[in-house]
Amino acid sequence: MKILFLLFPLILLLVQGAAGNPDQCRRLRGFCFRRSCPRGSAPVGRCARGIACCKM
Repeated sequence: MKILFLLFPLILLLVQGAAGNPDQCRRLRGFCFRRSCPRGSAPVGRCARGIACCKM
């Protein structure tokens, strides 16, 4: 049980890092757009909180 206290901060850091990144979106040849992607494009990830990564 004591190891859970050590793993919890590590898990939080991993989740925070997986939230999204504009550079990663550009590597996927996508673009960042507010909330939802425009017509004709599909969401492929997240750039930040409330900002979607879209790809044509």
